[in-house]
Amino acid sequence: MSKPHWRPAHPSDLPAIGAIAARIHPELPEGPEVFAEKMRLYPDGCRVLVAGDEIAGYGLAHPWKQHQIPPLDRFLERLPGDADCLYVHDIAVLPDRRGGVARAYMTAIAELARASGIATLALVSVYTTRPLWERLGFRPVAADAALRAKLASYGEGATYMLRDLAAT
Repeated sequence: MSKPHWRPAHPSDLPAIGAIAARIHPELPEGPEVFAEKMRLYPDGCRVLVAGDEIAGYGLAHPWKQHQIPPLDRFLERLPGDADCLYVHDIAVLPDRRGGVARAYMTAIAELARASGIATLALVSVYTTRPLWERLGFRPVAADAALRAKLASYGEGATYMLRDLAAT
């Protein structure tokens, strides 16, 4: 069996992406049309983890503005022309395929950001993933009232985090 690897996501991958999202993020549901829009708007940031002949994970990222968290399960409509970060919307991997694959996706996304002239990655850590993101170079941002209000939709303990690519 071949080693799991990331490849660009295709519209035909949407059913698998939706199934993985429903399994990994049942408390944070998003519709397939929301995933499809991200793939349309910024296909370079959308990848799937292929293990054998199955899709075992996905990652979605797109240009955005720091401290302006995109709402869950809503259309972006367009990407900001003055984006100052590459926002990692989600990385979800089936439990039996974890182990270094998030790092591989993040390495590719960091390279994509640098090639696009973007020096910062951003994300919202949910559940208990903050230690993972810290190991990958992200640091929590002190949230003001507006940011805390946006984080509330991501669930208890959600943390906004940034990674300065110039420092790594």
